[in-house]
Amino acid sequence: MNRRELIKWGTAATLAGAAVRGASAAVEKEKHGAVEQWSVFELQSQGPSGGNPFVDVSFGARFTLGHRNIEVNGFYDGNGQYKVRFSPDVPGPWSFETISSAKELSGRTGAFECVAAVKANRGPVQTAHQFHFQYADGSPYFPFGTTCYSLGFVGDPVESMTLEDMKQAGFNKVRLCLLPKSLGKRKAVAMPFVRIGPEPAEVPADGESEPASKRFDLTRLNPAYFAHFESCLTKLQQAGIEADIILFHPYDAHGFSAMDSATDDRYLRYAIARFSAYRNVWWSVANEYDLVKTKSMTDWDRFFRIIQENDPYSRLRSIHHSKVIYDHSKPWCTHASLQESDFEKSPARFAAWNKPIIYDEIMYEGNIARRWGNLSAEEMTHRFWRAIVYGSYATHGETFAETEGIPTWSDAGKLRGHSAERITFLRKVLESTGTTGLTTANDPYYLNAFNADKLYLWYFDFHCVGEYEFPLPEKTKFKAEVIDPWAMTRTPLEGVFSGKSKIALPGKPYHAVLFTKA
Repeated sequence: MNRRELIKWGTAATLAGAAVRGASAAVEKEKHGAVEQWSVFELQSQGPSGGNPFVDVSFGARFTLGHRNIEVNGFYDGNGQYKVRFSPDVPGPWSFETISSAKELSGRTGAFECVAAVKANRGPVQTAHQFHFQYADGSPYFPFGTTCYSLGFVGDPVESMTLEDMKQAGFNKVRLCLLPKSLGKRKAVAMPFVRIGPEPAEVPADGESEPASKRFDLTRLNPAYFAHFESCLTKLQQAGIEADIILFHPYDAHGFSAMDSATDDRYLRYAIARFSAYRNVWWSVANEYDLVKTKSMTDWDRFFRIIQENDPYSRLRSIHHSKVIYDHSKPWCTHASLQESDFEKSPARFAAWNKPIIYDEIMYEGNIARRWGNLSAEEMTHRFWRAIVYGSYATHGETFAETEGIPTWSDAGKLRGHSAERITFLRKVLESTGTTGLTTANDPYYLNAFNADKLYLWYFDFHCVGEYEFPLPEKTKFKAEVIDPWAMTRTPLEGVFSGKSKIALPGKPYHAVLFTKA
């Protein structure tokens, strides 16, 4: 049931509850403990378990602060237990009242205090300054992420290994699938729907699925599967890593890419109800959406609308392509997610879409035979720098051949490449400037980007420049440093600079010069 339908139920339930309460003394509201701003308040209620609660019972709550009322969908968590999760964005005294089609779940009231965020809690990431991102508290966020499609369902020891490597590498975002894909000889921790047939002796490979309805009851989701996924979300949040959740994909060994529309929509609403309160959640409607041949453009647009209608926090939303780029100018896209490395087209795309761009797949560092999976570490590093000086962002991936049965990093596993630390070095360079993103220069002689009168970054690409006269603003003084992206060094230059400033350079490729306001 979507939020509009929930409101209808809620109006009737509220009126009925008011009549009962009006006949007796006012009932004191439940008092709950304090909840930190942008964290999760969770309410559990016991209700009907007969029939099919996933289809038969609607449940949610209305949260109120002053004149604000926010309707939030709940979800069935099995064994007669219903939950609703809410992420308060403003400190203060919040109250709630449950709404349900089941009498025993409706009309429960209570209150809790939302206290100001502390420590590393900067809130959810939002778009900012037209083409960039920031946390809800206003601090800059630069997406320097990686790709681990199977992280949410591969289980330990691989999951723990991956999370630890991700933290050590310094990534602050990860793209991961919600629906399972093939893991070779490994099995997923569970399945997202209740199985009705025998479990196969061998794990099917991608593309070898039969209709999911023959093996699963698609009207009954499996809470254990989603609970495991959300435990991964919690660990990522604790590590300061954004979770870009891929809701659909074509790498299907179980038939989930060809479910009927009613099942698709119910699955989406369930996922949103369970996960949207986590502040590190982003929604990626699909990976390589155009390879999912069972869906039409109308389906993809409908999925976006379902997310908009059911996510009360408006988490970031995107969709990723293989060959056919989605129209990212559509109002439900918050940013563009691309499988390209033609960064030079970013200015035209900015003009067309008026939104941030993340090149989420720029090929992978690795050594496999597929041509998209064997970039050198140097080339991966180079592509990140090009993305930044074109005013956009990029995402890392890695596909080194592994021992049979062990996933590669792009699914989840051991990080083996050498670009990750250099990618994090670039992120730290940007973070050290205090800016919220760069604008690419218009028709530059050498690639550069800037934050007007505050910061200018030149990247010389393959050019071996020994000396260059930099056209800096006349009235602003800057300090300068030469950056070696591979050696990860920052060498300050003596003096201050303004106007046309001729500077001696190393005469080596892939170097950069950063000017910051003195």
